[in-house]
Amino acid sequence: MVAFYELQLILLATSCLVFLLLERHASSRKRAAAAKDYPADRLENGGSNVPANATALTRQYLVVYAIVMGADWLQGPYVYSLYREQYGMPERMVAALFVIGFMSAGLTAPLVGLWADQHGRKKLCLVFCITYTFACLCINVRYLPVLLLGRLTAGVSTSILYSAFESWLVSSANSLTIPSSDLSNIFGRATLVNGFVATTAGIASNQLVSLTNSFASPFIASGGLLLLAYLVIKASWTENYGGRGSTTVVHADPFQLKRLGQAWRVVRNDPILLVIGLTQTCFEGSMYLFVFVWVPSLQEASPSFPSVALPLGYIFSSLMVSMMLGSLLYTAITSYTPPPSPGSPSESSLTLHAKLSSLVCSVSALALALSTRSDDEKVRFWAFCAFEACVGMYYPVQGMLKGTLISNEHRATLSALFRVPLNVFVVVSLMTGVSSARTAVLSASSLMLAFSALMTAFVVVVRADEVAPPETNLRPA
Repeated sequence: MVAFYELQLILLATSCLVFLLLERHASSRKRAAAAKDYPADRLENGGSNVPANATALTRQYLVVYAIVMGADWLQGPYVYSLYREQYGMPERMVAALFVIGFMSAGLTAPLVGLWADQHGRKKLCLVFCITYTFACLCINVRYLPVLLLGRLTAGVSTSILYSAFESWLVSSANSLTIPSSDLSNIFGRATLVNGFVATTAGIASNQLVSLTNSFASPFIASGGLLLLAYLVIKASWTENYGGRGSTTVVHADPFQLKRLGQAWRVVRNDPILLVIGLTQTCFEGSMYLFVFVWVPSLQEASPSFPSVALPLGYIFSSLMVSMMLGSLLYTAITSYTPPPSPGSPSESSLTLHAKLSSLVCSVSALALALSTRSDDEKVRFWAFCAFEACVGMYYPVQGMLKGTLISNEHRATLSALFRVPLNVFVVVSLMTGVSSARTAVLSASSLMLAFSALMTAFVVVVRADEVAPPETNLRPA
C-alpha cells in the first residue's frame, strides 16, 4: 500500500500545481482586462489606491500568517510522541495534558477577544508570539508542573491565533476600503499558504527529529519562527481596535464582563450569528477530533498493518494537498462567478458564501459518514481527502461571513466567544475516549455537520439578502 499512497500524493500534488498555474494565469488575464476596461481607476488618472492597498495588505498579512502557522505546524506531529515516547508519560496523563490545553483555550477565549478589541489586535498578536514561544520552552522541560504551565499558555496562544489575527486583517481591510472580493481572495490565499506551510513543516519537523534524535527539536525551531514573527509584526503592521479602544473601562473592569455581556446579547438577538457560531463549533470540533482518529481509522482498515507500517508522512502530505485544492476551488468559485445581467436580481457575496458554507458542511458530513460505513482502506483515504478539501474551503468562507456580519467593535470578542462551545465539545469528547470510540465520534460529527448545513440553508441563506452590505466593500463598523 505504500506505492498506492505515493501515487495518490503525486496525483494530488500534480493536480494542485496545474490548478494553481491556471488560477494565476486567469487572475493575470482578469487584472489586465480590468485595467483595460477601467483606465480611470489608475492613480495617474485620479483613481483610487484600492488595488495597491489590497496588494500591500495581502503581503503584510500572508508573510506573518505563513510564519506563525509554520511555527504551529512544526509542533503538531510530535506533541504526543514527545510526551508519550520520549518522556515516557502514561496515556492518561498525556490525554490530561491535551484536555488542559483545550480547557485553557476555551476559558480564556472570551477574554482574549475582549482584550484584542480593547487593547489592540496588533498588540495581542505580539503577545501571542511571546506566550507561544514560552510554551515551546516549557515543553522542553521534563517536569510536570512546567509541562502543565506550557499547555496552559499554549491554550491561550491558540485562542489569540484564531481570533486576533483574522480580526486585524478584516479591520485593516475596512479602514483601507478594500472590496469584499479582494478580502475574499486574501482569505483564499491564506488557506492555500497554510497548506503549503503545513506540508513543508511536516517534512522539516521529520528531518529535525531524524537529525537530532529528539522529538523536542521541532519545538525549538518553532520558537525561533515565533520570534521572527514578532519582529515582522512589530515592523510592518499598524494597530487597530474594536470601537474606540479606550483604556478607561479596562482599568475599571479588567475582565470586561459588561462588554462580554454586550457581545453575548448581540449574538443571542441575531439568529444568523447564532448559526455561524453553531457552524464553527460543529465544523472545527469535527476537524480537531479528526486529528485524533484518522491514523487509527486507516490502520484499522489496512490489511497489512501492523506488519507493514502505513506511510503516515505521505498520507499527511496528501491531506494537506487536498486542503490546498479546496482553497483553490473556493478562489475559483468566488472570483469567476459571472456577473448578473442588467436588470436582473443579483446574488450578494454574502448569499454566495452562505450557500458555500452549507455545501461545505454537507459534503463534510457525507465524507465522514462514508468513512464509517466502509472498511476499505482506499475508500477511507479518499473520504478523508474530501473532508480536508472541505477544510480548505471552510476557513475562507467562514472568515468572509464573520468579517461581513460582525461589527468592528466586537469582532475579536465574538470570534473568540464562538470558540468557547467548540473547546467544550472537544474536551468532553477527549474525556470520553476518542480513539477507542472513533466510529461513534465520526458518526456524531457527521450528524452535527449535517444539522449545521440545514440550519445554514434555512437561516443564513434565506436571510442573507436582507442583511447583505453593499458589494463595493465590507459593511462599515
